[in-house]
Amino acid sequence: MPSEDQAQESPCDGCPFSIDRRRFIQGLGFATLAAMVRVGVPTQVALAMTPMPTRARRLIAGNPSYPIPAADGVQIDRDQEVILVRWEQAVYAFNLSCPHQRTALHWNAGDAQFQCPKHHSKYRPDGTFVSGRATRGMDRFSITRSGDEIVVDLGAMHKEDQDAAGWATAVVHL
Repeated sequence: MPSEDQAQESPCDGCPFSIDRRRFIQGLGFATLAAMVRVGVPTQVALAMTPMPTRARRLIAGNPSYPIPAADGVQIDRDQEVILVRWEQAVYAFNLSCPHQRTALHWNAGDAQFQCPKHHSKYRPDGTFVSGRATRGMDRFSITRSGDEIVVDLGAMHKEDQDAAGWATAVVHL
């Protein structure tokens, strides 16, 4: 049986190239921003579209609230499994999982689309299904505006194929 000291050692300990998760994600965000600016995306648009992890500002009756985004873009709150999107004068809140097989969706800023890394389903920023194995749009949460914040109702998720009316109204127009 390994000693306590051996159990805490890692093959990466002391490696000059090891990096913690937070620094890796920060670096990835900055690299994405730099690439977007290099190919000619205006800086304000690039900043708004660069996926950066976000956390809810506070909880209201158990539901997270987020500041209304200042510009079009995507914010991902992995803790609450919420994707907050501002797009063309509207705000949406989506479940982080692909509706096909529950894999976490990724934002592709270059194409301005969400994509499932497992089966490559694609979605527009408003959650509308584009292509792939999925058969419906991204699952939307009911949201309300409270001053300068968006409150996401985690108990009210709408599936486009089962609750088309709820799905269509799960939006805040700015």
